[in-house]
Amino acid sequence: MSSVFSNPAGGAKEAAAQYVQALLELLGNRDPLKVQEELYDAIVSEVTGLEEAALRHPEKPGKWSIMQVVQHLADSELVAGYRMRMILAHPNPPIQGYDQDAWANELRYNDVSLRDALEQLRVLRSLNLKLVRSLSKEQLAREGLHSERGPESVWKIVQMMAGHDLLHRNQIQRIKQSLGME
Repeated sequence: MSSVFSNPAGGAKEAAAQYVQALLELLGNRDPLKVQEELYDAIVSEVTGLEEAALRHPEKPGKWSIMQVVQHLADSELVAGYRMRMILAHPNPPIQGYDQDAWANELRYNDVSLRDALEQLRVLRSLNLKLVRSLSKEQLAREGLHSERGPESVWKIVQMMAGHDLLHRNQIQRIKQSLGME
């Protein structure tokens, strides 16, 4: 059974509304900034003590490993920060979607150092949260035009990133269970 969260690039435009809705449902009534604040410590807690082989073993063939998820979170933070900055600096800019599986494969996520991925995530998340907290309501409402999802405000990106955090925290727990670690 395929999940809306599988989000293959080839069908991203068709599944965009379902994907956004599912992320926002995961977030529910939680404060997206609080959820985002929790990510780094939650990930560190999940990966502390895991052996390299466990970090790099996929949940099942064709799925990601914990290491790939951690690096994806770090790169997603880079992308979200860029998108928010483009929206803030330019009127209604185009926001390009990207193929997360191509990034994972071509950027060799499974070969990245856990320490480097965690540091990238920590620093970028901290900077992006600082930026978001400095914005006015008007700035949070500014929009860009996402190539797959249409108009997207800075605040919508913040909300989606929080749902995305929860999605991947759940994924790491599921991978650990599949490997008999929980």
